Amino acid sequence: MNFTRDESLEFFKERNKEEMYLRHALAVESAMRYFARLYGEDEELWGRVGLLHDIDWETTQSTEAGHPVKGGEMLRERGYDEEFVRAVLAHGWEFSGVEPKTRMEKTLYAIDELTGFVTAVALVRPGKSLSDLETRSVKKKWKDKAFAKGVNRSVIERGAALMGESLDFLIENTIAALAPIEREIGLGS
Repeated sequence: MNFTRDESLEFFKERNKEEMYLRHALAVESAMRYFARLYGEDEELWGRVGLLHDIDWETTQSTEAGHPVKGGEMLRERGYDEEFVRAVLAHGWEFSGVEPKTRMEKTLYAIDELTGFVTAVALVRPGKSLSDLETRSVKKKWKDKAFAKGVNRSVIERGAALMGESLDFLIENTIAALAPIEREIGLGS
């Protein structure tokens, strides 16, 4: 993979103009970098995979319209290698047919939806911040099926199982991963 983070970010911005999509990409990038450090893996690779995992979202807007398969095609056309493309396809396993096998693929599969859920929980708190958000607060909202009902909790749970980690572990570390960039993703004051 020869693309820098800046080149990858520029590619993302060429394909996605909406601020909310950029914020999600930055959140997943930050979480992937954090988990790569935690596991002693390639932080740059994991971060760029997180940044570009939804490269096709503004174009497709749904799995029915081809997400993430179209994203994989976009990445191949741009010259990203197969390890990179496979990770992006695996984050949409149910639709791409590419089962997450590597630690990077399993992590992306698990934390993609979780970053959105953690952000949603922070947004309903008085300070709209991650600085004082605790795992138990996220777990309390987790039980409320009306809250953030677009987040597929079963994907997160399945991802945690694939990773061999507890849901609490994933939540705690996702909060820690997102806290340093909370302003970039629309949180904090």
